[in-house]
Amino acid sequence: MKLILLGAPGAGKGTQAKFLCEKFGIPQISTGDMLRAQVKAGTALGLEAKKHMDAGGLVPDAVIIGMVKDRLDEKDCQNGYLFDGFPRTIPQAQAMKDAGVPIDCVLEIDVPDSDIVERMAGRRAHLTSGRTYHVKFNPPKVAGKDDVTGEDLVQRDDDKEETVKKRLEVYHAQTKPLVDFYSKWAAAGDAKAPKVRKVAGVGSVDQITQSVFAALK
Repeated sequence: MKLILLGAPGAGKGTQAKFLCEKFGIPQISTGDMLRAQVKAGTALGLEAKKHMDAGGLVPDAVIIGMVKDRLDEKDCQNGYLFDGFPRTIPQAQAMKDAGVPIDCVLEIDVPDSDIVERMAGRRAHLTSGRTYHVKFNPPKVAGKDDVTGEDLVQRDDDKEETVKKRLEVYHAQTKPLVDFYSKWAAAGDAKAPKVRKVAGVGSVDQITQSVFAALK
């Protein structure tokens, strides 16, 4: 099973990715992990990527695609793989298509923006222990205090409502069009085009997981 998982930040991709990787016995491929591994190993691609990162720029798509192809040659990718957070843009998707990276299915986990804002803006964290709460879905025993230590809980910058809304704007502008890209490719009747499936990412984790597995049958 060769998958691309799409969904806005906070849509629950990470949770479903874990279940999918377990079910199909495939690795989850994140470009961040790949970049770090190649930079650490000092490969030619890693050094090229580091040059751009050190300069504060984005790593060019050609370098990322080179790393993706290297990664897919590894033994654990024999049964397939799951891309999470990549491709993010149409040029990246086009570069993957041009490079002949095989994909069976593009799965979108669809959650309304209002739900995502509520999910993320309600998170509170106890930074020392990593324990997390939610003001509505998983509240601490005492508002604003960690259950174990009684210390203050904080809202991470990433979870602040204005930040979440900005991240959603970027997602809709850059990544959401990928669904159209893959849908058009499939509609053109190309045998290499992946199937495109959409699952509602609201409800219990079990319900969403069942919908995800059903969509891939």
